[in-house]
Amino acid sequence: MEKFVTLVPLFPLLGFLIQVFFGKKLSKTASTIIGSGVVFASFIVSVLVFISQGQATDGTVVHVFNWISAGSLDINMAFYVDHLSSSYLLFVTGIGFLIHLYSSGYMHEDEGFNRFFAYLNLFVFFMLILVLGDSLVTLFVGWEGVGVCSFMLIGFWYKDHANNDAAKKAFVMNRVGDLGLLLGMALIFIQCGSLRYEDLFINGSGIASLGKYTTLAAILLFIGAMGKSAQFPLHTWLPDA
Repeated sequence: MEKFVTLVPLFPLLGFLIQVFFGKKLSKTASTIIGSGVVFASFIVSVLVFISQGQATDGTVVHVFNWISAGSLDINMAFYVDHLSSSYLLFVTGIGFLIHLYSSGYMHEDEGFNRFFAYLNLFVFFMLILVLGDSLVTLFVGWEGVGVCSFMLIGFWYKDHANNDAAKKAFVMNRVGDLGLLLGMALIFIQCGSLRYEDLFINGSGIASLGKYTTLAAILLFIGAMGKSAQFPLHTWLPDA
């Protein structure tokens, strides 16, 4: 299963790279096949991952590479696969594939067709990193990547200044939410000594180490969600977008 899990985000990333480096040489049909095909391939692999979970009661950590090691801070790029994350893989790749198919018709006459598909592939890649990450840090990488892709998609028709303004508004409002998320992560690390899900929710005292700071940490994390999902009062960017 470990090889399968790594392939899920790898396919959309490969599609993005192909669109970026060879997009101008690709026909719209080829761009559609590649852009949609890589997401469909991720969906097929996601189905296999979901089935492999079967009756498993414990999650599985899939190590990708060592990332940050400084003092007591040791962060790996790794994925955590359980029933919840494997379900979300089906959602992200399945709905993502349908969005790509719809976009192939909706955007067919647009001169930026290949660029649009590159953005969509990158969006799916970062969304998969978000739902697969084994820690709040990896989640934050996907979180910020989705934010950047949203900025590029909202301002896709950049020749219209209203679209640029909407993209900038979304970017700024989301940074307000992200500050709350970062502060929440910092508080959790200071109190618990780790940001890995296994350490926080499964092994040892974990999140219980927050003690009196539990509510504050939850509120800070929720502020991040408020910005990303356009909840009051960080909702004003969504109508413009």
